Amino acid sequence: MEKYRIVEGIGAYFVTFSVVEWLPVFIDETACKIVTESLNFCISNKFLRVSAYVIMPTHMHAVLFDNDFDTQRFQHTLDDFRKFTGRQLADHCDRNLASAFRETLRKHAGKDRERRFWQPTKHPEGIFSEKFYVQKVNYIHLNPVRKGLVRFPEDWRFSSAAYCLRGDAEASDVKLSEIFW
Repeated sequence: MEKYRIVEGIGAYFVTFSVVEWLPVFIDETACKIVTESLNFCISNKFLRVSAYVIMPTHMHAVLFDNDFDTQRFQHTLDDFRKFTGRQLADHCDRNLASAFRETLRKHAGKDRERRFWQPTKHPEGIFSEKFYVQKVNYIHLNPVRKGLVRFPEDWRFSSAAYCLRGDAEASDVKLSEIFW
């Protein structure tokens, strides 16, 4: 059973979605766009809100919440997002990446599926204070810097850092929403 859970009374969450065996799938624009376009679909059609995000080569982090803080709808939206992107990204791996990727996704399949793209956990951590929120947003934005991928957070393409640090709304592939304390 997952240690971290989505529960009533907490509106926003820091989540981490990791690719099985930490496969570096997010190494091209197409894979990253599958994620950003799906997030935008969920924003437009499923009341999802994204406050901050980063897509790293092997995983993604985000601060997410439901527009009305509806816990059940939020959980369903995250499940739908993971199922849809998991299928799309597994297909992308089959078509565009080495056969080892396809074999690894099939090796991790459960009884209910042919392939598994995402690791089973969402690792949702409830955002309970402004201080914790700022800590998580900073963690998200500094992740590419810590990994040596860029010198400055705002230089990482698939991140909300440029929007948050420079106010450059055009720099984000995802429609962002602020959290007010």
